[in-house]
Order: sequence, then C-alpha cells, then structure tokens
Amino acid sequence: MKSLKHIQYFFLTILILTVSSCNYLEYDETSFNRKDDVFSDFNRSKNFLTGIYNYLPTDFNSIDGAMRASASDEAEHVLDLSNIQRFNQGRYSALQPIDNVWGEMYSGIRAANMFLKETEGQEFLEDQFNLDYPQMIEQFNNYAYEARFLRAFFYFELVKRYKNIPLITEVLTPEEAINANQNTFDDVVNFIISECDAIALELPNDYANFSDVAETGRATKGAALALKSRMLLYAASPLHNTNNDVSIWIDAASAAKSVIDLNVYTLENNYSNVVNNFTSNELIFERREGNSNGFERRNFPIGYEGGNTGTCPTQNLVDAYEMQSNGLAISDPASGYDPTNPYSGRDPRLQQTVIVNGSNWKGQTVESFIGGANGRPITNATKTGYYLKKYVIEAINLSPTNTTNREHTWVLFRYGEVLLNYAEAMNEAYGPENGAGFGLTALDAVNQIRQRANMPNYPAGLSQSGFRDKLRNERMVELAFEDHRFWDIRRWKIGQQTTNIFQMEISTNSSNNGFVFDKKLLEVRPYEERMNIYPIPQAELFKNENLTQNTGW
Repeated sequence: MKSLKHIQYFFLTILILTVSSCNYLEYDETSFNRKDDVFSDFNRSKNFLTGIYNYLPTDFNSIDGAMRASASDEAEHVLDLSNIQRFNQGRYSALQPIDNVWGEMYSGIRAANMFLKETEGQEFLEDQFNLDYPQMIEQFNNYAYEARFLRAFFYFELVKRYKNIPLITEVLTPEEAINANQNTFDDVVNFIISECDAIALELPNDYANFSDVAETGRATKGAALALKSRMLLYAASPLHNTNNDVSIWIDAASAAKSVIDLNVYTLENNYSNVVNNFTSNELIFERREGNSNGFERRNFPIGYEGGNTGTCPTQNLVDAYEMQSNGLAISDPASGYDPTNPYSGRDPRLQQTVIVNGSNWKGQTVESFIGGANGRPITNATKTGYYLKKYVIEAINLSPTNTTNREHTWVLFRYGEVLLNYAEAMNEAYGPENGAGFGLTALDAVNQIRQRANMPNYPAGLSQSGFRDKLRNERMVELAFEDHRFWDIRRWKIGQQTTNIFQMEISTNSSNNGFVFDKKLLEVRPYEERMNIYPIPQAELFKNENLTQNTGW
C-alpha cells in the first residue's frame, strides 16, 4: 500500500461483518479466508484496516447529487427535485431522514472494534525470521492507533448530527447492539478527546520515513490533534455550551495550538491549491477518490460540453467577500464597492471559489446573464447567477470523444481551519488581542489567513463581538464548500439568520458596462430550533427501545 488513494474495493470481510446478522466473520466468500486467517496474516490485516478508511466521508455530491452546502446559505442546488431541497423546505423527519449516516458510521465503528479485538497481541511469529520482520511489526503496531483514530472520527460524525448516541467500543452481538444504551453528548466528547490524546502520543507526524515505507493518506499525530480541536470547538459553541463555560473555549484553543506547535504544517502560498492537492503542506488529513469526473459532470456550467450544473453559490456567499484594498464589507459605504461592477476589487478568494459572469472557464468567457450562453432560460442554468469553481477540476474534459478523469482529494482537516479554530476559541476565551500564555493571539492567527489571501489584516482594537462577527464571515469565505458552513450555522445557532437566500439577476444593457446587476430574493427557507440537531432515524428507535428521540422530533 504505497498510498490509500487507489482503494479499488472493500475488503469483503468488512462488508460481511458489518451488515450480516452474525456477530463474527465465518469466511470471506471471495477469498475463502476464515476470520482467523484474516487476522493472522499481516497483509490481510492491513487490507482490513485499509477498508475501514473507506468509511471516511466526503461531500462530493453526497446528498442526491448535491453538496451539503446547498442546504446552507452558501449555495442553491439547481434541481428542485433533489433530496437536498427537503432540508431547505423543512420536509424531513425521523421517518424520512436526510443525510442518514447512522448505519454507515456504526458499520465503520464495528469494523474498527473488530480490528482492535482480533489483532490484539498478534505477533506474526511465522514471519519472525524474515529480514523485514521488525519493519512489519512496527507498521502493525501502528495500525491499532489508526483504527482508534478512525473510530473517534466516526463518532464525531455521529455526535455532531444526533448528539446523544450509543458509545460502543466492543464487538457486540446483534442482541447486544439493539439494546445498547444511549450515552450523553458529553460522554462521547470525552471519549473522542481521550482517544485523540492517547493516540496522538503514538502516531507519527508523517509516514515519509516510517518503517522504511513511504506511505501517505494515513492517520497522523496532526490528524488526531486536529480532530480534538474541532470536537472541542463544537463542544464549546452555543449549541452545546449553553452556559458559555469559558474553560471549554480555553481547552479548544489549547487543542488547536497543539497542532500549530507541531511545526509540521504551513499555509499554501496560493489559496487555489488548498483542495484536490494531496501533496499540500497545509493538508492534515484527507479522503481520496480514484480517477473520476462525476463531480465535474454535476457542476460544470450548463453550456459547457458535458456540464449539467449542480451546486450554485448564492449571492449571500458572494456578498461575504470584502473589498481587497481596505478589507471592508461591501455593505460599508466607505468600502468603495461599485454595484455596477460588483466583482471588481474584491477578495481574491471570490474568483478562486466562484465562477461569476465574465469569468474565464476552459478558455471561454462565462455568460451567466439572462440570454447568455450559460444563463437562463436554458434548462438547468444557474438559479443564482453563479457556478461552482472550488473543487471542480477545470482540466477534466467531458467531450464524448475525449473524456478524461482525475483523482479527487477531499480535505478533512487542513491547517487553515486549525488557525481559524484557534482564533475563534481564543477570542471567546480572552478576546482578540490577549495571548494569555499561548503566545499567539486570535488576531495573530486570523491575520495569517488574511495574508495568504492577500487581504488586509484585521484592524487592532476590535471588540470581542466585533471580532466574532468578522471571524464568522472569514470562516464562510476561507472554508467555503469544505462542509463547514452547514455545521457552523448549527453550532452557532444562527439558522434563523440564514433563511433568506439571494440571487444575482444579470441582464444586458447598452450602458453600465453592458450589464445590469439586480440582487433579488430567491427563496425563504424555514428554520426551526430543532433543526440544529438531526432526528434519530425512526428505524433505529424501532430496533432499540433504549434510544430517546431528540427534542422537537
């Protein structure tokens, strides 16, 4: 396994042990390996662990062809019949859940538990006289820490959605599984944090020289600490930290600082290189997908060969990009924003994230205005006036006679997020400019992000609330389409502030540089307090009477 990027198949043992009614694996129907054979062989054990990585999430069209961004104020999906619209219409429930990862994540957890149980104490003594035996054992001893990291990550994916969930660390029989008790949010958070602390002591910074085998894509010390940082940030946020316990914010700041202090990661010089780049020095942990073009087919602008349109950035997102010359919001009269030339002089990350009218895409000028080559009334033309650029690989060719594919890399953790996590936690604990023994202030951390983006530093003297507002905007811009905004809205409890979704209607005119730009309300989405947490799927409640449904569902 030189890399985890070309996983072509699930090792069938995982499929059988996680979805069958048996509490252990009898045999593999493809290779006829019994369970004892799998875990008594180094390569088969390694393949089993590799299979667990397949449960890691991405948001490449993860919900019925749409990104989760289309269920936030970042984006609108072009298809009204996509299930993503059920989020935006409030048409989901315990009986009709969306983004239901309950079963998949518990399958990954069961696989990790199985691996940990069956490999404990294994020494592969039949191989002890091989010249590479020490290196093999060094690798194998690391696998348990990787499995524990993956299990902790899967629990994070569950707890951020469902809050109170069963915490299972053993391989259960079917009878035990359907009678598992529901743990509290704090129980699960404490488990994730303790696991991250323990495995961070053992995992390497990278695998470049690990055991004489240069491998990439595997869990590292930085990944464990980044998971801890994100988990504590969520735990400290208003959704869960109802009394605003400052000590949790301090813990979140400390966790982010531990990643910074590794001195392993640096910001990319060019913001355009932060995604789909598994060689990036900013990348901490990722999920790789083999060569494909499905994401491009869904998101190339209509009017381009093979393009069908999908996730369309909103005017809400575009408005979040400040003016480059002074760092002021476009709503500020002193910003210099020109509504007749709305994309001029803006934060460079706008053009690196969003395809706007007049952008160059695949050697052509994008015409998203009404009547343009990529605008309405063409079927599936953007609803918002914009097309997605971030994560879309422009070099892919969708011509029927010359179709090409490329590998995709979904960012799970990167250094830029860690700096923003740190800035948020430090501000909530100490304010913008108090280093409080950490040595790095919230202002210092966010200004690193600003400098990479070629944007002015945040001004000194901001109040805590003023810094909070600017930082939340910075997260929206910096982390756009990386599956953060959807969750940030919930943990900050600001859903009711994000219900009005806007578009830019662009029409031609002989004056005003040839275009008239008219910001219009596209839709109003319902948002209720209960939507901050998912309903536990009713099917799981039917199976396990010990589960209690979340409030409001």
